[in-house]
Order: sequence, then structure tokens, then C-alpha cells
Amino acid sequence: MNVVKNQQEFLSTSLRVAAIAAAAVTVLLAGCGGGSKSEKASQTAAKVNKEEITVHQINFVLQRQQGLKPEQAEAASKQVLERLIEQELAVQKGQELKIDRDPKVVQQIEAAKREIIARAYVERIGESVAKPTAEEVSKYYNEKPALFKDRRIFSLQELAIEAKPEQFAAIRDKLQSSKNMAEFAEFLKANEIRFQGNQAVRAAEQLPLAGLDAIARMKDGDSAVTQTPNGLTVLFLVGSRSQPVDEARARPAIEAFLGNQRKAEQVQKDIKALRAAAKIEYVGKFAEGAPGAAASAPAAAATTTAPAVPAVTAPEAPAAVAPAASGLDASAISKGMGLK
Repeated sequence: MNVVKNQQEFLSTSLRVAAIAAAAVTVLLAGCGGGSKSEKASQTAAKVNKEEITVHQINFVLQRQQGLKPEQAEAASKQVLERLIEQELAVQKGQELKIDRDPKVVQQIEAAKREIIARAYVERIGESVAKPTAEEVSKYYNEKPALFKDRRIFSLQELAIEAKPEQFAAIRDKLQSSKNMAEFAEFLKANEIRFQGNQAVRAAEQLPLAGLDAIARMKDGDSAVTQTPNGLTVLFLVGSRSQPVDEARARPAIEAFLGNQRKAEQVQKDIKALRAAAKIEYVGKFAEGAPGAAASAPAAAATTTAPAVPAVTAPEAPAAVAPAASGLDASAISKGMGLK
């Protein structure tokens, strides 16, 4: 299952990064040999004019790189150091030219600062959230058979049709009578009805939950049609194969999802409380149509905290952000399939 594999890859990457960082420290400190004890213990990797570049700065960059192996630490550290030296030279020259005082630059610095602080706040809230229990994991597993017990790999074809409302009935009738998508497509061409087609192979967890249950109920050869602002979207289930996942394999992904979902809920709860306690006044044109009722606070809070959301976004796998819809949402399907 892709999500389980992603969890394993994440853990493996984290361990590699830790090993690389440790190796980098050893390499860089070893390079200080031949001097005094204080020099050997120094965290300085280089000096650029009067400014120092430290081992901590190099490690910070290394931790953000993926795919590095521990034995590559020495070469990677030296490359990072050279980039940091060039960056420091640019910074020093920029300060000499007073670029750091440019209003646009100051604004970008402040925006980055706010983003970092907001994300740190979200992460701190997440640290206090309890981990999902074994019972909660089992409950989620049993409630989502399409994701686990009855998981399938779907071969899907999608047609985005540009049509007028008066053409819908004829299109639907032809869809029902067509033996396959090729016959249906020929009908559209013959009637000069414009359409675009896409196809994809997707596992259950790669589809949006809002449409997953409806797709899971489809049999090979079935089709579903939904109305869009520009016409209709037709989804064909060309074929599928069963590939169930047992609870043991699914557990890490479910735990990660439920934990992140719980963190997201706690963040929204905290933001809502902060909004309720704060004095917020909309000014000028922003005062028109400003949210005045308490009921609008959650939606506004979501918008306010948008930059910090990625820190608590649930993993792709068990997508239980919204309840399953009774039908298929064309835009959601396209988004989940990665189709345009």
C-alpha cells in the first residue's frame, strides 16, 4: 500500500538525515585538528570577513535534503558550506547597499517571520495531543472497508464534456446504451460535442473520500455522470483488481492520519477561542460584509491560519476529512485522480 510505504520511507529518510548530520559534525570538527582544545570544540566551519558560518547552519541545510547517504556526508557538507559562504557574501553586500532596508525586503522578512512563528505555534499545540488508541485505529479500519478490507486498484477513464442543458438527456441516454467508451466518444464527435479525455490507474487511497464509496460500488464497465458548470463529466470504470490491506499493515498510516486530524481539530479549536477573546475590527472596505456572527468564526479562523495548515495536514492515505457523499463530485474526482 502506497501510504504504508510512504510512512516507511519517511522513517528511513529521518534516520538517514540524523546519521548524515552526525557524520557531518564529526567530519567538520575533525577538520579543526592540530589546534588548541578550544579550537577543536569550536562549532565554526568558516569565517567570511567578520561573520562566522557554523556547523549548526550546515546541519540545518542537510536535514532538509533527502536521499543523502551517511557516506556522502563529507562531500555534502563541503558543498553546503560553499553555498553558505556565497550566501553570506551576498548578504554582506546587500547590507552594504542597504537592500535589507528596502520596504519590499522588510515586508518579506516580516512575512517569513510570521509564518515561522505561526507554524511553531501549531507544532507546539500538536505536541499536547494524545495519540490514537488501538481501539480507535481498529474502529477506523473497520469503518472504511473501501480503503482497507475491500481495497481495489481502479483503472479509470474520464470525459469532460462541454454541453448545454438541453443536450444532457441525449448524452445520458447514449451513455446508457453504449457498449464501451469508444462508442460513446464517437457519438460525441458525430454530434460535434466537444470533450476532453483522461485516464489513470489509482488505488483507493488516491481517490478523494467524497467519491470513493460511490466508485467502490461501481462494477467493471460501469459509468457515472455528474453535472458541471460547463456541461457533464463522465467517469468510466474500465477495470479494477482487488488488493486488500490488513489492519497490521494499515495501522501506521491510520495512526498518522488520526493523529494529524486530531491536531488540526485542536488548532481550529484554539484559533476559534483566540478569535473569541480578541478584539478584531475590520476597517474601510473590509468592514463591508465582514463576519459579524459567531457562527462564521470557524470558517474565518481557517482562512486566518491558512499558512500554518501544512504543519497539521492529514496524510494522503486514510482521507477522512469530509463525510462520504452519496454521489460523485466531478471536481473532487479530478483532483483526487490528478486529472485536469
